[in-house]
Amino acid sequence: MAQFYKAKPRKSQQTQAKQSFHVNQLDHLGAGIAEHQGKIVFIPGALPDETVTAQIVEQKKRHAKAKLIKVETASAARIEPCCPYYGRCGGCDLQHLELSAQRTAKQSALENLINKMGRTRPQAMSEPLSGEGWHYRRRARLATQYQRDTKRLNLGFRALASSEVVNIDACPVLAKSLSDLIAPLNQCLNRLSAKRSLGHVELLSVDSGPCVVLRITNPLNDKDKALLSAFGEQHEVRVVLLDDDSKLETLWGDEGLPFYTLEDGSRLGFSPGNFIQVNGEINQQMVTQAIDWLEVQPGERVLDLFCGVGNFTLPLAKAGAQVVGVEGVEAMVAQARLNGKSSGIEGAEFYHGDLSADLSGAAWLGRIDKLLLDPARAGAYESLQWLKKMKPKAIVYISCNPVSLARDCEPLLAQGYRLSRLGLIDMFPQTHHIEAMALFELDK
Repeated sequence: MAQFYKAKPRKSQQTQAKQSFHVNQLDHLGAGIAEHQGKIVFIPGALPDETVTAQIVEQKKRHAKAKLIKVETASAARIEPCCPYYGRCGGCDLQHLELSAQRTAKQSALENLINKMGRTRPQAMSEPLSGEGWHYRRRARLATQYQRDTKRLNLGFRALASSEVVNIDACPVLAKSLSDLIAPLNQCLNRLSAKRSLGHVELLSVDSGPCVVLRITNPLNDKDKALLSAFGEQHEVRVVLLDDDSKLETLWGDEGLPFYTLEDGSRLGFSPGNFIQVNGEINQQMVTQAIDWLEVQPGERVLDLFCGVGNFTLPLAKAGAQVVGVEGVEAMVAQARLNGKSSGIEGAEFYHGDLSADLSGAAWLGRIDKLLLDPARAGAYESLQWLKKMKPKAIVYISCNPVSLARDCEPLLAQGYRLSRLGLIDMFPQTHHIEAMALFELDK
């Protein structure tokens, strides 16, 4: 009879006994950092200055990951999370840390990344851009999940490292008007005969008014549409359907595009699915600081890469610059042009282009005075290879991923730039997410 032996777990999979750790700091992903037997140990949920009991669940050559079992000695900055879904919902992961301590930890993590990975230090650290810690999100995408056993639809955010959707009735980081919609919307969606045909749900609260965008995979019947229309009328919220072909159908409310307005009067329309900054208060602070740091002078030529629908381009043009905005999504380029016209701005032009590709033939590539970058999480490494042709005197780099910002320091430093200023942008309080603004200036 053949014998079968269970394979010995690899070191990376082996677990160990529960043990005590002293936590020194947080990493840029919000996990506590401790040391054990010459290795760094990452412990999600643990805070600096805490003694915790944890169990190592993953071993690597130079580091390990541990599961938090119990906080033995709590940090003075540890607080009770206010959200009943915290720990199950995968959205927030720092509600257990007092807000000012969150920002201190994020700033420290940002400086450490730039120092170690970027191999540079800023000449000056700016005060963090920060605002309200709760009810700050003007936009959110909720997931749906049909439960075959109960024949009900869950509406909420996905659980951490899971495809399961945590059903929620409210969310304290969403704008209050959006949070209050979740429970009645959940009830309405569960009355639909086609609830299995619903994808994600986008909630918007911008200057054009609140809006619910329902992603559908199959057409809805008239009865379902009537239910959704009645919901929109009752709650005074625009209700829009978005199908597989990106076609929009407004069931209730204004049929125009949603829009938000900046302090300078620029009005930025956008389509559901277009990228906009979710924190309106911080977005305005970012725009103001970027223009201040670039010290735009009338007549200067400024290039805005990854320009979206013109969030920075239009204010830069209003400051007197001749601005060229470049964006990889063609529909957003068209919308940016419309936004410029509707805002009465003549000093901005927009181009569509793949900013990760060969740019040598791009019509807009050439000498400029200043450069603004607002890339996605992957960063702007490919675009920075063309600095020699652009030769800007100053570069403002807005980053939603400090790791890619640190990596992108290398081509900037290599081409003679210095990191003059660096500042934290606390776009997402209660989460580990770090955004930053950096000013690079050409050494003379």
